[in-house]
Amino acid sequence: MSIPFNPIHGLIFVDAELEGPARTIPVRLALDTGARGTTINIAPLVYAGYDPAMATNQTQLTTASGVAFAPRLPIIRLRALGMDRPGLIVNGHTLPTGTGIDGLLGLDFFRGTILNIDFQTGLIEVT
Repeated sequence: MSIPFNPIHGLIFVDAELEGPARTIPVRLALDTGARGTTINIAPLVYAGYDPAMATNQTQLTTASGVAFAPRLPIIRLRALGMDRPGLIVNGHTLPTGTGIDGLLGLDFFRGTILNIDFQTGLIEVT
C-alpha cells in the first residue's frame, strides 16, 4: 500500500486511529524513525478511555529538553498506513504544545515490515 506525504514539509504526518476502551479516536502522528517506541499524548489516551495512572511500567524517554519518564500502556489497537497493530504498547507522554501532532509513530509499529519512504515521489510504502 502506498500513502502519499509532502516530501518538502519538515515532518511526515500520519493519520491514525487509536482504539480505546471508551471510543476510537483519530490521532495525527509524526512518523519518527529515530523513536524506538510509539508515543501518544496523554490527553488522547485519556479521551479514548485509558488511565495512564494505572500503568504498571514506565520507560525513560530522551527528549529535546532532557530525560523524562513515561507510563507504558498496552492499547487495544492502533491503525495507521493501512496496518493494524493490536496490543501495541505505547508511551504516554505530553509533547510540547504547538507541534500540531498527537504523538510519534515509532519503529515498534513497523517491526516485521518493509518500510520505504521515498522523498522523490512523496510516497510511503509498507509491506
